Formats: sequence, structure tokens, C-alpha cells
Amino acid sequence: MTQTGGLTWVKQRWGDFESFVEGVLYDRDLSISARLFGLFLNPFSYLFYGIVWSRLFLYSKGLFFRSTRLDALVIVVGNLTMGGTGKTPVVERLARELVAKGRKVAVLSRGYKSKEEGASEKQSTTKVVSNGSKVLLDSEEAGDEPYMLAHNLPGVLVLTDKDRVRAGRFAIEEYGVDVLILDDGFQFLPMQADMNLLLVDQLNPFGNHKLLPRGILREPVRHLCRASYVLITKSEIEPQLELLETIRKYNKNAEIIRCAHKPKVFREINGTEEKKLSFLFELQAGVFCGIASPRGFEQLIHRMSGELRYKKRFLDHHRYEKDELERLFQQAKNSGVEVMITTEKDAVRIPDDFKPVIPLYYLRMEIEIVEGYDDFEEAVSSICELRPSNQKHANQDLVMPQSKD
Repeated sequence: MTQTGGLTWVKQRWGDFESFVEGVLYDRDLSISARLFGLFLNPFSYLFYGIVWSRLFLYSKGLFFRSTRLDALVIVVGNLTMGGTGKTPVVERLARELVAKGRKVAVLSRGYKSKEEGASEKQSTTKVVSNGSKVLLDSEEAGDEPYMLAHNLPGVLVLTDKDRVRAGRFAIEEYGVDVLILDDGFQFLPMQADMNLLLVDQLNPFGNHKLLPRGILREPVRHLCRASYVLITKSEIEPQLELLETIRKYNKNAEIIRCAHKPKVFREINGTEEKKLSFLFELQAGVFCGIASPRGFEQLIHRMSGELRYKKRFLDHHRYEKDELERLFQQAKNSGVEVMITTEKDAVRIPDDFKPVIPLYYLRMEIEIVEGYDDFEEAVSSICELRPSNQKHANQDLVMPQSKD
């Protein structure tokens, strides 16, 4: 076996193992081996819970760790689970409305899966993905979500840094911003938040209710109590009463807002063409994506197309290579597919020089409020009315959850 062939084999085996682990975490794999591996992971979930509890306790009491107050309004958009709740469209909608109301906004992201994310804390620096007028980094350097936000939000500063306190100071001092939005920041405790927008996926709210690494929870469900607003995403239909009761059990005061991700337009990848939503109606379609929750996207394309003839799933944040795309598209073409569709998040990870053998589009999605629209507008208006000198939101200080699951 050649060195290149060996590396390819190792890469494929590692990808298979990652897929297996993901199947266990999301309870998609019900095989005996998956169940045994799940039992093996259970003790580590209790250990993870201890770390989460201790960290929150130390920050809430100011012991060894303290949350920093910055001279700007700090809004957190996050969730209790790993990925898949639709944070990026919410961040985009919130930032756009704040800019429209005259605020100077910066979005702070960790830059997950960016090229330098593995660098040590001393080596890493704040990276400017967009200065508000120009996108300065590509998706590989910035990460998928920051690049998407930078591309879709003219007038908004987009920064990436593992140390978002440092990034926040940089945004204030160098660009004079007065609102900081922390993308995926619910677990980032070093910075004091004025408002926590917690997203809950209606289709899979809390997974199997187990913490990492056995489940998808980053924090126990009772930490819903730290939210200022709870946004139930992917909420095309009324949520089950059990979900609403769970939210109210742990948080009696937060406004609950239902929202849905609505398709808007198909846009050609590595091209300029746009298509109306109706163009798929009589076509044989194929889909591929590397997102945390692919089923909803596949079902959507199935409903919009004449027939869904091909689908392929990759791991979340998978970065595509030309040769695997060429094989994928040839398989799809052999299956009778006339057009291939992927997500906007996947589109930024496709090489610029890739030339598909069949047309390739991504589906542009935008967030719409289904219920509680006045509450969302009220939240944006209240943010605009506040000033850093008189911040007094109820979630300014961390409070340890008291109730038990």
C-alpha cells in the first residue's frame, strides 16, 4: 500500500468511526455495538456534568473565575445542545434589525473548524472576517458560520477568536461598536451577558436528555433557567405540550418565541443564477449535506421536488474535496438526478474551481417568527434603548440552577 493510499485508508476509517460516534450520540444507531458503546460512555457523562456544574458554580460565586463586563451591550445566542438548532439565521436576523435601528454591531464567533482553530491560546489572535464593508477571509480561514454571516451582513463587523473577551475589546476599541452578539455563546462564561437568547430545536429539543459524550447536551436541561428568551426553532407546527411544560418548569419568566426556517430562493454555487422555489417541482433532485440534523433538509427538498432520487450525508462541518464531489455527482447522475441541492452552510465548503456535471444550487433559508413576533420586536427595541452605562438586565449575573431534572 502506498503512503497516499495508506493516508486515504486511515482517513476513511476515522470518518467511519466519527459517523459511528455521531450515530450513538443522536441515538440514530440502534445496533448492539452502538448500545454497548453508549453504556461505555455513560460514566463520562457524569464526569462532564461535574465539570459543567463546577465551572458554573465558580463563575457564579466569583471564585477563581470572574466574568468581565465590557463597555457594550452583550447579547448571547446559543443553545444547550450540540449544533443543529439554527443559530446562524437567528444571529443574522438579529444583527440586521439592530443595524437598521442605528446600532453599531459586531458578531463574535469562536471560529469553529477554522484553519487556525487548533492553535494554542498564545498563538491565536482576533481575526477580522469582515470589517463591515468587505469580507476579508474565506470560509477555511474564518469557519463556516462566520464566513456566512460576513457574506450576508454588510455593515456588521464579524470577528473570530477563542477568547471572545479579547475580541469584544478589539471591536469596541478599534471599531467603536456598541452591541456585541456572541454566536454560540451560551457556555462562554468569561463575558457578562445582558440578554441570553436560548434556541431549542422543536424536532429534537434535548436529544436523549444525556450530557456529552453519551448525548448531545452541553448543559443539563434545567439550565433553561438562564435564558432571557427561549426561541423554539423549526416550529412549523404547534410544539408538543411536554416541551412547553419543560421550558416553564425551569424558566417561568422567559418569553417564548416560535420561529421557523423558511426557504427563500435557490442560488447557483460557483455561479450567479437564482431560481424560484417552484423550479424543482417537476425535476429529479439529489441532495447532499454535512450538517448536524440532515433529515429536515432532506424532507424539505423531497416535498419541493418531483422526486428525490439521491441523498448523501457527511459529518457536520465536512470540508469537501474535488475528487469526492466528482464521484458523488457521477453517482447522482447515474441515478437519474437532474439537479443537486445542498445547504448554504455546505456551499461555502465547496472548492471554487469545482465544475459539477449537473446543475448545483444551495437553498437560501431565512428565519421567520411564527408566534411571539411582538416579543422579538420588543427585545430588539429594548436593546436599542439601553446604554452600556445603565445595563440592568435580569441575566446580568450568573445564577446557579436550583431545581433538579
